[in-house]
Amino acid sequence: MQKKLNEIAWATSASIVAAFAMLVLGIAGNFGLYTGAVNMMQQWHMFFSLSISGILAGMIEAAIITFVFMYPLAKIYNSLNKNGKI
Repeated sequence: MQKKLNEIAWATSASIVAAFAMLVLGIAGNFGLYTGAVNMMQQWHMFFSLSISGILAGMIEAAIITFVFMYPLAKIYNSLNKNGKI
């Protein structure tokens, strides 16, 4: 039985998880939790901050970046899995 990933579904679901993680991190940061992780996200993501608009922009940015990386990864997986060996 050959198993193929649906590239769009895979990348979209990963993007939703990344956006949700950014939301949780933004909310936690506003309560003073995970300040180290918040500082790292502010350094790594251009638009992320602890304001409402910064959290939303960070969520969008994380979703886009995740989609861009996960779609080709699923394509590579499917190309390596042509014979159902993986």
